[in-house]
Amino acid sequence: MSTTAQRAQGVTVLLLGGVALAACHTTAAGAPQPTPQTASPPAAGRPGDLAGIAKAKADSAQRPYTEADVRFMSGMISHHAQAIVMARWAPSHGAGTAVRTLCERIINAQTDEITIMQLWLRDRQQPVPEVSPAGMKMTMGGMEHVMLMPGMLSGAQMEQLDQARGAEFDRLFLGFMIQHHQGAVTMVKELLGSFGAGQDQTVFKFASDVNVDQTTEIARMQKMLVAVITSPQ
Repeated sequence: MSTTAQRAQGVTVLLLGGVALAACHTTAAGAPQPTPQTASPPAAGRPGDLAGIAKAKADSAQRPYTEADVRFMSGMISHHAQAIVMARWAPSHGAGTAVRTLCERIINAQTDEITIMQLWLRDRQQPVPEVSPAGMKMTMGGMEHVMLMPGMLSGAQMEQLDQARGAEFDRLFLGFMIQHHQGAVTMVKELLGSFGAGQDQTVFKFASDVNVDQTTEIARMQKMLVAVITSPQ
């Protein structure tokens, strides 16, 4: 088989095969609900905090938020945290110019979004999870667990990416970040599929932005991945 045919076959297998998404298991009806652990108790008593809490209560009176909203905002914090760690490796791991530019956008956008999610939870006096790229720490039945949100990389995948350099890093990064973004889109679908969820104005806007932005970036990264695989080494 010619080199060109081999590359074309590799692209087809990669794009059609897809990447497995990490499962985020829901709790059975009647079972104890997992509680996100906080890095520190929400601050209270300062004028800004009290004003934010008062505004959140007024907003919630008009558009009540649900447990699904809280789970979504909490889970997306660790989801974003992992994407930022991956993107920050680009300069030190010899990423190409296009991948570095993409990584800069991811870092800037998702750092700001983490702040939005933390503020939303804090204003509603909900637990604010630790910003951890390894997953969200949960307490179930008195036991601590680390839960990976859909699309998040396993420890082995993160290690594989960290060991890669140059074009190999670009190839792995794009494949893994496509998986990661697909997981975020899944989280939005799960949120909007939950009864009564997504009515809060901030949650709805944020979820809508995630869906549009990450779907657009998936298409862009798929094209970039084809270019990386088919380019001469």
